[in-house]
Amino acid sequence: MIAEGKKLRTELALITEWIKPNSHVLDLGCGDGTLLVHLKETRQIMGYGLEIDHKGIVQCIESNINVIQADLNKGLEDFQNDTFDYVIMTLALQAIQRPDTLLRDMLRVGREVIVTFPNFGHWTTRMHLLAGRMPISRALPNEWYNTPNTHLCTMKDFEHLCAQLDIKILQCAAVDTAHRSTPAMKRFPNLMGEVAVYRLQK
Repeated sequence: MIAEGKKLRTELALITEWIKPNSHVLDLGCGDGTLLVHLKETRQIMGYGLEIDHKGIVQCIESNINVIQADLNKGLEDFQNDTFDYVIMTLALQAIQRPDTLLRDMLRVGREVIVTFPNFGHWTTRMHLLAGRMPISRALPNEWYNTPNTHLCTMKDFEHLCAQLDIKILQCAAVDTAHRSTPAMKRFPNLMGEVAVYRLQK
């Protein structure tokens, strides 16, 4: 159960709106299982998580979440086609060795895919680059030499990849790192949005 007084992040609340009740959901890099717990409570889903961190796995088990320890860079070959209604990955795509390969695998395993990632097109990122420095921001807090992010992209970059892979974009949105959406983000998502949220289909 979500702790009393703890507000669900806006992009996770948005994801919840996109999930139909009684669905089968796979959450890649599920962390402590917060999203799956919320979806079980509000959408009565059958949820499974993949997580590599031992602490996250323990927290999932304590929350009665079905979790498997797995390295996402090794793909989803253990899962058959169309096993899940939704495959979700939040704020992890940019740390994957081959995001394009994993996206294909996610769409093979799930009927729909939902991903979120830091938007490298945000205006503060552009200002850092104009100053000749790699950006450090609320969405990208690490230095260039110790960041886990190896494949940063803008929303336009991601949409170009989807076009190359013949992936259909059903819905998209942008929020900030306080997990809020504003009129400016809705009008200029690639410039104003710090976190991108996409709903995809093959």
